[in-house]
Amino acid sequence: MTELQIALSVASGAVVGFALGLLGGGGSILAVPLLLYVVGIHDAHVVIGSTAMAVAVNAYFNLLPHARAGHVRWKPGIWFAVFGVVGAAIGSRIGQLVPSKDILFLFASFMLFMAYRMVKGRSSSESSETSGTKQRLRLGRLGSSGVAVGLLSGFFGIGGGFLIVPGLVFSAGLSMVEAVGTSLFSVGTFGLTTAVSYSLSGLVDWGIVVPFILGGAVGGLLGVRSAVRLGKQKQSLRYVFSGVIVVVAVYMLVMNLHALYGHIA
Repeated sequence: MTELQIALSVASGAVVGFALGLLGGGGSILAVPLLLYVVGIHDAHVVIGSTAMAVAVNAYFNLLPHARAGHVRWKPGIWFAVFGVVGAAIGSRIGQLVPSKDILFLFASFMLFMAYRMVKGRSSSESSETSGTKQRLRLGRLGSSGVAVGLLSGFFGIGGGFLIVPGLVFSAGLSMVEAVGTSLFSVGTFGLTTAVSYSLSGLVDWGIVVPFILGGAVGGLLGVRSAVRLGKQKQSLRYVFSGVIVVVAVYMLVMNLHALYGHIA
């Protein structure tokens, strides 16, 4: 790692942290392309392993204020995480076996799906808030949702907050604010599971993780402050952020196809 790459890692972490603090989720999906194309780490598996560790630390850090505010429902949160850890462990092992070019293509495709969910999926989750708190905890739903989200989180090395939140609303009947706070426990646990799996294979670069976490902490604080000031404009910003994700995903797909056809040629 050069000094420039360390500085770029801090800046990239700040961008991701700011997006997470401002929008409450989705920012971690930018970590992989930032580390690949901005910081210049060319091993996709090292990027995914390192991203998972950084996401885990930031998630546990942000869990504390939510817990103090009473937004965390520990029973469904722990059960969701327990089931999800199984999925994350399996997903991370599968991800390590997939060639870098293939996993980047799948990741870019997943980014397009997440951009769509950020725009369209929010309203459906919010509509469940009023009736959701009356539902009982259903371990069947909780288990299937946890394993499915854990698989995706482990495979791609992301926090998966935008999947965990609706998963908790659907399976445990939590309100949106409870689901957001509770989801951070699962985000951290899934990320840690993935990071440990990659670390055992030597695929976590601490020279990336530490400056990325530091930048993310600063960016997160700024994002939270901006969220308070912007208020109702956050939904418009969500559309803008979804557009950014689409652009980055298309860029990744183009780069991936260029590398593929260039290699064949």
